[in-house]
Amino acid sequence: MKAVVMAGGFGTRIQPLTSSVPKPMIPVMNKPMMEYIIDSLKNAGIVDIVILLYFKPEVIKSYFGDGSSKGVNIRYVQPDDDYGTAGAVKKAEAYLDERFIVMSGDLITDFSIQEIIGYHDFKESKATITLTSVPDPLQFGVVITDKEGQIVRFLEKPGWGEVFSDTINTGIYVFEPEVLKYIPENSNFDFSKDLFPKLMAGGTKIYGYNAKGYWRDVGNPDSYRAALQDILAGEVELPLAGTPNEQDNGICYMGTDVEVGEGAVFEGLVLLGDGCVIGKNAKIKDTVIGRGCTIGDDTSVESSILWENVETGYACNIKNAVLCNGVKLGKKVLGESGFIIAQDTEVGNYVIFEKDVMVWPNKQIEESSIVSSNLIWGDKWKKSIFEGGKVSARTNVEMSPELAAKLGSAFGSQLPAGSRVLLSRDYHRGSRMLKRCFLGGLLSTGVNATDVRMSPVPVMTHKLSTFGEVAGVYFRQSQTDSTHTEILFFDEHGSPIDSNFEKNIERVFFRENFRRASHEEIGEIYEQPMVKEFYRESFMRNIDISLVKTRRFKLVVDLMNGTTDNVYPEILNKTGTDSVILNAYQDEKKLSKTIHQLATSIREVSEIVKVMEADLGFVIYPHGERLNIITNEGKSFRSDRALMFILKLMDLTAKKKNRVYLPAYAPTVLDKELRNVEIVRGKIAGLKSEYLRNFDFVGNLSNNYMFTDNGTNTDSMFASIKILELLAKVSLSVSDIMKLIPTYYFVHNVINCPLELKGFLMRKMSEEAMDKEASFLDGIKILLGARGWVHMVPDQYSANVHVYVESMSEADGKALQDEYIDKIQSWLEEQA
Repeated sequence: MKAVVMAGGFGTRIQPLTSSVPKPMIPVMNKPMMEYIIDSLKNAGIVDIVILLYFKPEVIKSYFGDGSSKGVNIRYVQPDDDYGTAGAVKKAEAYLDERFIVMSGDLITDFSIQEIIGYHDFKESKATITLTSVPDPLQFGVVITDKEGQIVRFLEKPGWGEVFSDTINTGIYVFEPEVLKYIPENSNFDFSKDLFPKLMAGGTKIYGYNAKGYWRDVGNPDSYRAALQDILAGEVELPLAGTPNEQDNGICYMGTDVEVGEGAVFEGLVLLGDGCVIGKNAKIKDTVIGRGCTIGDDTSVESSILWENVETGYACNIKNAVLCNGVKLGKKVLGESGFIIAQDTEVGNYVIFEKDVMVWPNKQIEESSIVSSNLIWGDKWKKSIFEGGKVSARTNVEMSPELAAKLGSAFGSQLPAGSRVLLSRDYHRGSRMLKRCFLGGLLSTGVNATDVRMSPVPVMTHKLSTFGEVAGVYFRQSQTDSTHTEILFFDEHGSPIDSNFEKNIERVFFRENFRRASHEEIGEIYEQPMVKEFYRESFMRNIDISLVKTRRFKLVVDLMNGTTDNVYPEILNKTGTDSVILNAYQDEKKLSKTIHQLATSIREVSEIVKVMEADLGFVIYPHGERLNIITNEGKSFRSDRALMFILKLMDLTAKKKNRVYLPAYAPTVLDKELRNVEIVRGKIAGLKSEYLRNFDFVGNLSNNYMFTDNGTNTDSMFASIKILELLAKVSLSVSDIMKLIPTYYFVHNVINCPLELKGFLMRKMSEEAMDKEASFLDGIKILLGARGWVHMVPDQYSANVHVYVESMSEADGKALQDEYIDKIQSWLEEQA
C-alpha cells in the first residue's frame, strides 16, 4: 500500500498566511498541517509516500527530506504545469504500482485510514471515495450513494437549489493502480469532474465510505482559526507536543527552555513552543504559541495562534489573532476583535486594530496608527508606489480591481478635465481586467479615454508622440515575475512620466482626494482603430526598404508569444527577407514566463540560424521594447557587445557625424576608434523627449535600443529592421563586424546592500576615488589607467549596488573586479 499526498496548491484563499509558506506547511498546534497527515499514514502502516509539489516546493522538501526522520520513504514529484487533481497524480504513476491512497496535505482530520482501506477491501472496489456529512455542503462536492454504498450521483459545488444531500466528498480516495489508465497524460484532469464520471460511464463501480470523526478543509483564514477552536474544544484529537502542566483553570503544554514570569496565568488549553519567554503577569488563554516567542509583561493573549519568533510588547491585548513568523508588536497594541498579521511585520506602540483586518508581509505600521482596513500593498505605502514611471504589484492581490480604480482616479485628477488619455494592454486577462477598472476611475474624474486595446508598447508610444492625447497608460504582465501586473504611465511624448508627476499622483492616491466630475461631465471612451496603420506607415517611411531588399537577408525571429504578432510579421514581409518566425501566436501562460522562456528562445533561434545559414537572428520581447541579437554563427550577444556591434555598424555606414547617447557605465573600448560617431554619456533614466531628439541613437545595457528616426522611444521592431538597413550598406556579416572590435573585458556585478547603507557605501567609494582620476557623472567611476576602470552605481529602488568593470585584458579585469568587490564587502562588514 502506498500513498500520494497532494501539496501543490497556491493557497490563494488563505493569503496572507501563505505568503511565506505553502498551505500544507501552515502550523497547527505548532506542527505543519501536513505532518499530521504523514504521521497518520505511518500509523496506518503506509511508509511509501509520494508528495506532489508545485508552489514553494523547497519549503516542503527541506522540512521532510527523504522522510527518514519520520520513519517513512518520501519521493517528490513536481509537475511542470497545472494538470488538475487527477492529472497531477498521473505524474506520479511510475511510483504507483500497487493500491494507493490519495490525501490532501492541507486538511485536518482524525479519520481512521485503516477503516477507509478496510472498506475498500471489503467492497473489492477499484475506487473508493471517503465521505462525510457537513451542515453547509455548498463549497464541496455533494455525493449520494445507494444502499450498497455505491456512488450513484455527485455534483461539484452546487447551489442550494441543487443540493440533494449533506454528504460530501472529502478528497480522500483509495485506488487500484489500473485506475491510472483512465487519466490522460499531460492533460488537466480532475477527479470529480473528469475521472469519476469516466469510470462510471465505463461501468466501473465507485464506492463511498462514510467516515466517522473530524474533518475540516482549511480553506481560508476564518476556517484556520475555527479549526483551532475545534481542537481546543476537544472536537478532534491531535497529538500535542510538550510537557503537560496542570493549571488552576486549564492545562499548559510546555516545550523545552521555556521561561515564565512571576504572576503569569494560563487558562484553558495553551501550547508553548521551545524557548518561549512569558512576561510577568501575562495572561494566556486558549492559545498556541510557537518556538522562540516572547510575550511582554502584563500582556493578554486569548484564542490566538502565534507562529515562531513573535514578540509582543508590554500590556498588549490580543484576541482571536494570527501572528506569523517574526511579527513584532510594540507596547499597548490593542486588537480585541481579531486580526491577522503576515510575517516580518513590525507594529509600533499604541496601534489599534479596529476590526478583523489582515496585514500582508513586511509592513511597518507606525506608532498610534488605527488600522481599520486590510493592509495589502508592500512597504511602498510608506514611500512610493512608482518605480520609473511604472507601478508593479501582484495581480489581483496587491494590484486589485479596487486599487486599479483608485489609481485611475488619482491619475485622472492630475490631468485637465476633458483631456484625453490613450490606453492599451497586452492580451493577458489580468491586464484586461485591471485596465477596465482603471478606466472607470479615470472617467470619474472627467477625463476621456482612447482605447486602442491590445498593442505593443512602441505602437502606443508612437501614437502618443503624434498628437491628441495628454498621456498614456499601458497594462501588461510582468516580464520578470509571472504573478505581477505592471502599469506603465507615459507623458504626451510617449516618455515615462517624471518623478514630479509620480509624486503628484501618489499624493492624491494616498489622501483619496480625487476630483469627481458631475454626472454630465463624466469622461467618454473613444476608439482609434488606425493606430497600428499609422505606426506601420511611419515605420516604412523611416527605413530604406529598397536597400534592405537588395541584400535579401535570411532571418530567424522569435516573437516570444508577445503582442508584436499582429504588427511585425507584416512589416518583415515588406522587407523582402527570407524569414522564419517562431512563437507568433498568443499564449497567456508563455506570456507570463518571459524570463524562463528567454533562454529557450535564444537557444532555439541560435540553432536554427546555424542550420539555415541565416544572416542573423532576433528575439523580440513580448511587448516590443527589448531585442536580443544572434550572430550568423548562432552566438547570442551579451548586452554590452550588442551595443558595441551597433556602434561599430553605425560608424562604418555613416555619411555624417552621428550622435549617440549611452549610460555612463557602458564600455569605452570603441571611444577612440569611432570616426563618425560621437558618444555622450550620462544618466539613462528620466531623459526628456526634447533632449533625446539631439541624438541619432540611444541604447543601454538592458537591450533597449532607440533609433530616433522613428521616435524617441525604445522599439525593438524598428531597431531590428534598422540594423538590417545598416548591414545592407556594408558587405560584411555580423561576425565580420565583431572582429573589428578590439578584445576587451567587461563585467557587471550586483551586490546586495541594505538601503540604509547605500549612502555609506558611496561615501567609502568617494574616499577611494580621492587620490585617483574619477568621474561622478552617474554614480562613481574610478579610472585606473591601463588596468581599466570600476564604476559603482546605487540601484534607484532596490537594496543593491551595481558594479561595472572594464579592462582591455581578462586578467586585469578579473583582478580589478575581485579587488573592488572585496573592498565593498569589507566596507559593508564594517557596519554589520
